Amino acid sequence: MRDDPLDLLPELFLLCGAVLGLLAGMFPSRGGARLVPWICGLGLAGGVISASVAAAGPGGTAFAAYVLDPLTHVTRVTVSLATLLVVVLASGWARGHRRGTEIHVLLLLAALGTVALAGAGDLLVFVTAYLPASIPGYALAGLGGDAAGTEAALKYYLMGAFLGVLTLTGVTLLYGLAGTTSYEVLGERLPAVPPAAVACVLVVLLAGVLFKVGGVPGHFWVPDVTEGAPAAVAAFVTTVPKIGAFAALFRMATGFFAASAADWRLLLALVSVATMTLGNLAAFYQGNVRRLLAYSTISQAGYLLLPVVVAGRAGPAEPALLFYLAAYAVTNLGAFAVVIAVGEDSLGGYTGLARRSPGLACALTVCLLGLVGTPPTAVFVGKLMAFTAAWDGGYAWLAVVAAANTVVSLFYYLRWIVPVFRPGASGRAEPDARPGGRTPDRAVPSGTDGTGGTDGTGGMRTAEGGVGTATAEGEVRAEVAGSRGAARAAYAAAAVSVLLGLASGVLLALGGR
Repeated sequence: MRDDPLDLLPELFLLCGAVLGLLAGMFPSRGGARLVPWICGLGLAGGVISASVAAAGPGGTAFAAYVLDPLTHVTRVTVSLATLLVVVLASGWARGHRRGTEIHVLLLLAALGTVALAGAGDLLVFVTAYLPASIPGYALAGLGGDAAGTEAALKYYLMGAFLGVLTLTGVTLLYGLAGTTSYEVLGERLPAVPPAAVACVLVVLLAGVLFKVGGVPGHFWVPDVTEGAPAAVAAFVTTVPKIGAFAALFRMATGFFAASAADWRLLLALVSVATMTLGNLAAFYQGNVRRLLAYSTISQAGYLLLPVVVAGRAGPAEPALLFYLAAYAVTNLGAFAVVIAVGEDSLGGYTGLARRSPGLACALTVCLLGLVGTPPTAVFVGKLMAFTAAWDGGYAWLAVVAAANTVVSLFYYLRWIVPVFRPGASGRAEPDARPGGRTPDRAVPSGTDGTGGTDGTGGMRTAEGGVGTATAEGEVRAEVAGSRGAARAAYAAAAVSVLLGLASGVLLALGGR
């Protein structure tokens, strides 16, 4: 055990980036607001570098409650890089938003809480990290400034508060049963606790964790928040919190779940089956690409539970989970980057995309096939490792069910991919006409939104049809720049997914010899 603050340097970089960004944003007249994304980006970059350096050092526990091991180090790097990509995706939207400073600061605070979830070695630290990992997301979901965003924020908050209270109840009951909140000591004392009592407590404790990962039964917020929140926020909340939550769940499983006599593995296996099956079946009927990605992320949570089910029983479980999380993060963010760059939420809006923008069509295809688990993408290797871990851990039936679900998922991803390569109009498609559908949350020049050209004054027309001013024109330019940044992020994410899949495939092949 060590009490050196430098052990928490990656977390301090994130915290300092958020604080300095907030201070800089207080002086917009002096250009401080323009510096906020750069300050936050530097904080995230510092977190990546310091976490990489710390990974080469000795492990251990900091301040008797924060674990420094590969699980924490990989989570630090993955969360920081994923959040940095979200900052790029949010650049156009945040630049024209009156709360632009708060957007970037909230992203960093949520990332900080997510990292702390992974490193927590004590239930009190876990609870403390759960709050900053959740509350900033509630605020971000409502910053779209429209009815859909407000509804998304309200649903996100109410679901999170309810399931979070259940998790707090579980922590309290565990302390009452074992007299400690330390994972290590809990592992020593839980064998003496009646299995029925432990089983009930674990069910309650899992409520908040399943909310964070978007697993059944805590998944209800995912489709509405993904559709109603701004696209960059939807990309963040369906990706980054999952990383820390799964790492925390894995640490709990190896720390004290495994010591109990309760059959928690079967419980998580059943949750995994329900999550992946529900996500895949619900995605079939979606005409809105955001809702399709929402149910896709629910199904991915089911696959990611496989290594957790066999935690402590199969050697490849931890590397399988960590690699899969990194692969999923880059691939899912790449898909959202295409959505932001194209500016369409309806499936019909992507008809003919290959003719209009071959690069985006290629990136979208790579990311969607990557989410299926098609070689040579990174998610393919992640799924292969997860299935292998489940098989080696004695849950062959779960691996078979997951493989069958993977095949089924191909059909709804193809519903999105096929129209991309069909001939179609080059203009923007009509907004999603389904109940609850919404127009894209970005402004477009008049004459390109399909609503009848100019407004008669030579001004700009927003997506909502309002007549703009010079300020609106600036926001449109910011949105155009943001869509270009999103396109570059999509290209980069697709390339990284393929390169990571190829490199890991080669390493696995060499390691198997």
